[in-house]
Amino acid sequence: MTGNTRVPRTEITGVYGAVLKRFTRKMFGGVPEGLEVLWHNRQVLSTSMGTGRRAAKWHECDEDLKSYAHMAVAALVGCSFCLDLGYFQAHNKGLDEAKAREVPRWRESQVFTPLERDVLEYAEAMSQTPPTVTDDLSASLLSRLGAPAMIELTAWIAFANQAARMNVALGIESEGLSASCGLAPLAQPSGAPAGA
Repeated sequence: MTGNTRVPRTEITGVYGAVLKRFTRKMFGGVPEGLEVLWHNRQVLSTSMGTGRRAAKWHECDEDLKSYAHMAVAALVGCSFCLDLGYFQAHNKGLDEAKAREVPRWRESQVFTPLERDVLEYAEAMSQTPPTVTDDLSASLLSRLGAPAMIELTAWIAFANQAARMNVALGIESEGLSASCGLAPLAQPSGAPAGA
C-alpha cells in the first residue's frame, strides 16, 4: 500500500464493512486502500461499486476491447491503480495478457489489430479535455462493432474516466495486484523514465 492518499484512510467497520472486506480479500488478496479512503462516504463507494458490477455484466462489446480501452484511459489519465487493476483483471478473466501488457505503449507496439488500435485511439480521444473524437473514427468503429457494442464501449470508457480521475485526484495508487500473481511488469511507452 502506498499510503500517499490525499484523503486519509479510515477503518472499514460494521456488517457492510465486514462483507466488503471479505469480498475484496477474496477478489484481490487484501483490502485496497482506495476502499479505506472511499469508506468516508459510503454512498459514493456503494454507487461506484454498484455501477462497476452492473457494467461488468454488459456483453455487447468484446471483453478484450473493453479491457484495452479501460487501460488506455488509465494510462492517459495517469491512474496507476486502474492500470494495474486492468492488467490483473485481464489475467483473471483469461483475456490476452500479452496485449494488455502493451497498452501503455500501444502506439509503438506491433501486437494490436487495426480494430484494437482504433478502440485505443477512441478511448484516448474520449479522455481528452475537450474530447477529440472524430466523425471518421466514430463511423469506422460503428461500422465494425455495430450500434449496441459502440454504445457499450463508449459508456465503458466514460465509466473508466470517472474511476481513473477520481483515483488520481484522491491519490489512490497501484498496489501491485498484477505483480502479486506473477505478471510481467507493464510495458513502458518509448521515452518513459524507468519505473514510471
